[in-house]
Amino acid sequence: MSKNEAEFLEAVAKTEVEAEAVAEALVDRQNGLRRKRLFIALGATVLLAGSAFWAYERFYASHFVSTDNAYTAAETAQVTPAVGGIVREVLVSDTQAVRKDEVLVQLDDTDALLALAQAEAELGRAVRRVRGYVANDDSLAAQIAARASEEKRAAAQVAAAQADFERADVDLRRRAALAGSGSVSGDELTKARNAFESARANLTAAQAQAAQTRATHQAAVGSREANAVLIADTTEQDNPEVALARARRDQAWFNLDRTVVRAPIDGVVARRTVQVGQQVQAGAALLSVVPVAHVHVDANFKEVQLDRVRVGQAVELKSDLYGSAVTYHGLVAGLAGGTGSSFATIPAQNATGNWIKVVQRVPVRVWLDPKELADRPLQVGLSMTATIDTRGTGR
Repeated sequence: MSKNEAEFLEAVAKTEVEAEAVAEALVDRQNGLRRKRLFIALGATVLLAGSAFWAYERFYASHFVSTDNAYTAAETAQVTPAVGGIVREVLVSDTQAVRKDEVLVQLDDTDALLALAQAEAELGRAVRRVRGYVANDDSLAAQIAARASEEKRAAAQVAAAQADFERADVDLRRRAALAGSGSVSGDELTKARNAFESARANLTAAQAQAAQTRATHQAAVGSREANAVLIADTTEQDNPEVALARARRDQAWFNLDRTVVRAPIDGVVARRTVQVGQQVQAGAALLSVVPVAHVHVDANFKEVQLDRVRVGQAVELKSDLYGSAVTYHGLVAGLAGGTGSSFATIPAQNATGNWIKVVQRVPVRVWLDPKELADRPLQVGLSMTATIDTRGTGR
């Protein structure tokens, strides 16, 4: 190979290397531009997503507060007897649905029946006793009239005895004056003195009789006044003795009626402890009735979530029982008067020892839509997730 050919081939090879370098440089530049565009697009996407999230959080999501620390509850009615007795029959069992006023437990009513019969007899006796008071008033009025007549007669007898006494006194003094001159015999003077003593004794007896008749008359008046107090301003029906006996009769009737224990509300029977033959006392817990148609939710929100929560705001709830496909709707009924820890059996003693701040939770009561509850019933104690829309002003 000649020298010129060798130089030509070397030049061609050098040119090819330079061309490859240029091509590689072009590719690197294009890749750099592509990466720059990708980074710019990624940055723009991140910025746009962040802006969208900020806008969503600022203008929409910030108006909602949510918690999964929520559970269903109800105002459970505890069934207790108003009277004691032996359980004769139990007509319900746990999980059984009952209606208001449905018979749950029947107590033995023997004692109540006897007490009612006794109270009825006492009422009849009180009515007859009051009728006796009325009849006795007429009798005492007649006695007073008779005693008044006797008092007048006694007064007349006193007046007659007083006249006889004065006449005997005059006769005695006249004869005593004449006895010294011998005009009156001693025997006649003695008779006059005896007549005087007899008249004085008769006067004393008449006066005593008059005093006795006055006392008898006053006693009759007092007896009538005492009897009148028992019937004054009353009739037979509203007389206090009859009213008291009637009240005792009514109490006995109610006690008899209370031997039948009825359901105070609609609901489902729970925690039944009563058994046939058991001796129960008044006020003893027999069973509970849970009003599943009136279940509410107690949602425990953090204290930092409650600044805009108001009574009447709308709430959406989901239950673990039915899953996220079922949504319940309700309203905020009220906020508890204190945090859960403040009502604990052993409250926290934050004033002693080392202290660590813990975010507290406040129970919020939520009423549920009755129609939704009727379609999908909830039991007490189920877990719920509650979300409050704080955009509403509530009430």
